[in-house]
Amino acid sequence: MTLHTFQDGSRFQATSADILARQGIHLTTGFDFEEYRSLLAAARPEHILGAPLDPQIHDMTAENAFWIIGRDATGRIMHTQAMRMMDLGPRDLGDYLRRRFRDYPPSGVDLDLKRSRYRAGPGAQRMKGRIAYHGEFWMGGEPGEYRGSGLSCVLGRYAFLVALQMWDPDYVFGFMQKAVAFKGFAERHGYMHTEPGALRWFIKHHETPIEGFLVYMGREDLRYILDMPLNDLVALAA
Repeated sequence: MTLHTFQDGSRFQATSADILARQGIHLTTGFDFEEYRSLLAAARPEHILGAPLDPQIHDMTAENAFWIIGRDATGRIMHTQAMRMMDLGPRDLGDYLRRRFRDYPPSGVDLDLKRSRYRAGPGAQRMKGRIAYHGEFWMGGEPGEYRGSGLSCVLGRYAFLVALQMWDPDYVFGFMQKAVAFKGFAERHGYMHTEPGALRWFIKHHETPIEGFLVYMGREDLRYILDMPLNDLVALAA
C-alpha cells in the first residue's frame, strides 16, 4: 500500500505563507553568494560566511546553490540559511567527509585541524548520489521576539521545499553542535535522522573540543516532513 501524498508542496506553501505573514516576515531566495556575503556583513557582522558556502572556494551557480534570507516588517534581516548541491555519484558521504571534513569548519573559530576529526556513522556510509549540504541557519531578532515561536519549523522546512523543487536530491545533510542538538533543534528544524559523535573540532590552545552531530534526511523523508500539518508542529515547537 502506498501512502505517499506529497505532490508539489502547495499545502506547505499556503500554511507557511500564512504563519510568516502573521509574524510580518518576508522570505527572499537568491543565488549570488557575493551578494549574500554582503547581506551577512550588514545583518550579522560577527558571523562571517562559512567556508562550505564561500563562492571563492567552491564553484557555485544558480543551478547548484541558493540562499534564503528573512526580513521583518521593518526590512531588517532576521534569518539566513543556504544550501549547496554536490553529486557524489557512487561514493558515499562518509568516505567523502573522511577526506573533506576540514572543508566544513564552524566559522569564526581558530581551529587546530590536525587534532580535529570526523567519524563516519552508518547513515553517512549509506548516502550516495546527489546530496545537498544545508548550513548558515541563523535566526535573529530581539530576545524573545522569535525564539520559542515555532518559526524554526517553518524556516527549515522552507529550504527543504526549495531544494526538492530545484534539485529533487537523494539526501540533504548538515552539521549541528551537540549542545544545540540536545535542545531538540534537529527535530524542530525537521531533520529525521542524526548521527552523534560525527565531528570533533579542537580550538587552538584549548583541550575541550566542539562536538558536532551529522543531521540528514533522504528524499522520502523530505516529502514526509513537508506533508505533515505545519500548524500542529509550530504549536508543539513553540
